[in-house]
Amino acid sequence: MADTKTLEDLKDLAQGGETAAAEGTLPEPKIDAQGRSYATGRRKNAIARVWIKPGSGKVTVNGREFEDYFARPVLRMVINQPFGVTDRKDQFDVVCTVSGGGLSGQAGAVRHGISRALTLFEPALRGSLKAGGFLTRDSRAVERKKYGRAKARRSFQFSKR
Repeated sequence: MADTKTLEDLKDLAQGGETAAAEGTLPEPKIDAQGRSYATGRRKNAIARVWIKPGSGKVTVNGREFEDYFARPVLRMVINQPFGVTDRKDQFDVVCTVSGGGLSGQAGAVRHGISRALTLFEPALRGSLKAGGFLTRDSRAVERKKYGRAKARRSFQFSKR
């Protein structure tokens, strides 16, 4: 008990912490030679490779127009969510290639990839995207089938005789 601290000693610790937090500036944007940011998005069994660059808001998926590839309006809305949250609608061109899964999983993968690419392009957007839950990889996937079962959990029909 010979080395007790007073409140005055602890004040300079708190001030030092505040200055360290203020000095902890945002990380550098990761932009390649063509002015693009790249990220990978995943959802269910779908994997999306996404490149974003400043532009007019054109989205290309597997070489096709975004409206042609994702015909359902709900899927298009899912993909545009990161831009809506960050107020960056029609400011970035998106080029992505998607493989695996169905259309819903692919749309979720593209959304995840766009969100991650936006944080690499503009690190200041990370807070709003994280609060919206766009940076979290949705790990839900179809449960595998088990032996001795008809499906993942369903048993075979019981027969008394």
